[in-house]
Amino acid sequence: MADKMKVAVIGAGLAGSEAAYFLAQRGVSVFLFESKTLALGPAQSVKTACELVCTNSLKSAAQASAHGMLKLEMEKFGSVVLKAAKITCVPAGSALAVDRDKFSQTVDQMLNEHELITRIEKDVKNPIELFESYGVNSVIVASGPLTNAGLSSWLQSEICGEDFFFYDAIAPVVDADTLDYSKLYFKDRHVDPKESENVADYLNIPLDKTQYDEFVKNLTFAEKVKPKNFEKEIFFESCLPIDLMAERGPETPRFGPMRPIGLEKEDGHRPHGVVQLRRENLLGDAFNLVGFQTRLTYPEQLRVLRKLPGLEEAKFLKLGSVHRNSFLNAKKVLNWDLSCKKFPSIHFAGQMIGVEGYSESAAMGLYAAMSVYCKLTKEEFPQFPVESAMGALVNYIMTSPKPVPSNINFGLLPPVTLTREQRKDKKRKIVKKLLAADRGKDVFDQFFNKHFDSVFN
Repeated sequence: MADKMKVAVIGAGLAGSEAAYFLAQRGVSVFLFESKTLALGPAQSVKTACELVCTNSLKSAAQASAHGMLKLEMEKFGSVVLKAAKITCVPAGSALAVDRDKFSQTVDQMLNEHELITRIEKDVKNPIELFESYGVNSVIVASGPLTNAGLSSWLQSEICGEDFFFYDAIAPVVDADTLDYSKLYFKDRHVDPKESENVADYLNIPLDKTQYDEFVKNLTFAEKVKPKNFEKEIFFESCLPIDLMAERGPETPRFGPMRPIGLEKEDGHRPHGVVQLRRENLLGDAFNLVGFQTRLTYPEQLRVLRKLPGLEEAKFLKLGSVHRNSFLNAKKVLNWDLSCKKFPSIHFAGQMIGVEGYSESAAMGLYAAMSVYCKLTKEEFPQFPVESAMGALVNYIMTSPKPVPSNINFGLLPPVTLTREQRKDKKRKIVKKLLAADRGKDVFDQFFNKHFDSVFN
C-alpha cells in the first residue's frame, strides 16, 4: 500500500532528511522541498542537505550516555544521519564529530540517489497547498529553527501565534596553520597521555588566573550584536553564548566550557581556565572553539579572541554569530504522534518542535516519519516508552509546563532505584547513568521488536 502513497517533506535539514530517507526506504514516494538552494539563510553557508550550522559535534556516542542511548535507537530505525556521520567522522574522543562539508555532501548524495525522493527547489509558504498541488497524503514540516518568513507567517497566523522563537549563537572557526602551538597542548579531558596510545583529539589553551580574569572582563564589556525588532533575547540555557556566561558572573565560564578539570598539563599543573579547540574537518586544518558561541560583533571577536595565548596571529575562517530560532509550543498545538491538532495530516519534526541538538532533531525526524508511515499503512502508532531516549524527548515536549528547548539528558528519564550499597558508592552518579542506559536499551529493544521489527524485516 505504501508504494501508492506520497508525502511532502519541507526542509532538507537533519529532521527532514531523516524523514524523507526513512519513508523512501519503506517504499513511499517523497517530495523533498528545500529553499536554501535558491537563497541561503542568515546562518547558512552551503546549499547541500543537513548543514551543521553551530558546531561539528553530534555529542557523545558512549553507550552509557543519554546521547549514546539516542544514537543506538536511531540506528535501529536506519538513520541516514548516523550513516553519513560514521563515514565523515573526525577524532573527538567519545564524541561523534564530523567534517561538516563532507557530512553534508554525503547526506545530499544519499538523498539525490534515492529513486523515490524527488528534490524540489521551492520556498513553501503554505503547507496546505501541497496536498492539491502534488497529490500528497501527508506533509511533514521540518523547516527548522531558520524557517523562512513566508512559512513562519503561516505558522503564526494558523497555528501558534506569536510565541515562536528563541535566540541561538554560533562558535568561531580558526585556521590551524595560524596558531602558535608553543603556547598550546593536546589533551582529552580526564585522559592521561602517558596511558593512551592515541593522539589527543582536543587542543587546549591554558589560562592562569590573571589571564582568565582579563579574558572574562573583555568578554563582559565587548560590544554585542543587538536583537532586531526590539525582541527580547531568549536563549537556550544549555547552549549559552560565552559572553552571556561571563556577564552572569566571572566564574560561570569556569563551570562551563572553560572548566579546567581533567585537563592538567604534563607537569601535573591544572590551569585556572581552559579554552578547548576541536578539529573541524578530516584534514585537521581548522579548529572550532568548543562552547564559544558568541554575540560579539565581528571586530570585537577578532580583538578579544586574539588576546588568548596562541591566537595572537590567528586567522578566523568563520566568526561567531547570533540568529533567531523558531519553535512551537508542542504541548499546545501538537498531538503525541507530532501531528498538528488543527491539521492532522500535517506533522512537525526537528528542532522546531522544542528539542535542541543535532541528534535530537534528527531523531524527531525519524519519529515523525514513523508516525506518518503507520497512518499510510493503517497501523497503530504506539507511544514510545519514556525510559527510552526518543520516548523521553517526546514526553518532555508534550508535558513540559513551559516550552523550553531541551537536549536529551538523563533528567528527562524516570529515576532509577539504587541498592543500599550503590547509594554508598562515591561514583553513584555514574552508576545511576549506567543503570538508566541499560534499562533504556532493554526497554527500547523490547518495544522495537514488538512494534517495528516487521517493518524492517
